[in-house]
Amino acid sequence: MPGFFFSHSNMTELNGKEDCKLAEGKVHKKKQKAFGADLKSYLKCMVPHIESGIKASNSRNAMLSAEEVIQWSQSLEKLLASQSGQGVFREFLKSEFSEENIEFWLACEDYKKTKSDHLHGKAERIYEEFVQSDAIKQINIDYQMREATAKKAQDPTHSSFDEAQKTVYILMERDSYPRFLKSKSYLNLLNQLQTNTSK
Repeated sequence: MPGFFFSHSNMTELNGKEDCKLAEGKVHKKKQKAFGADLKSYLKCMVPHIESGIKASNSRNAMLSAEEVIQWSQSLEKLLASQSGQGVFREFLKSEFSEENIEFWLACEDYKKTKSDHLHGKAERIYEEFVQSDAIKQINIDYQMREATAKKAQDPTHSSFDEAQKTVYILMERDSYPRFLKSKSYLNLLNQLQTNTSK
């Protein structure tokens, strides 16, 4: 009797092991499928980034042209008028730890297009994020302008941030912009596009 019971438990154990192997096989296949799907979705996400890194591998479908990038060197205004220019300049400013300047400038541009009934909320956000003395992304303006901007933000109009925006623009134009034009990121991009165009 005990022998029978013993062999029965062994059989159960064996069947259990085989069931486990089968189950593991299914799980393994599922994992492979899931991994494949994850990899697929990861690659789908990465393709635009890879493409933007290459920017102009195919000159016909290039996101940027050498002409457009050359125009950026004519003025900061032309650089900021280009969506791609804004992106490349922002990356450069990040490398210099001064991206708050372009972020503030863009926030002001957006603010000017805001409907009057939303001005108050946006003015408050811009003030808290960029202007107040302990702001996370504090812009480089003097005390008087900070105070004047604070007053204007309390009773906001579409021109509340104009003076501060102009000051930050001049700061970028005189300081960061000339360095950007001499930077590796700008020169390499221009060189790459010109090389692709001449192919």
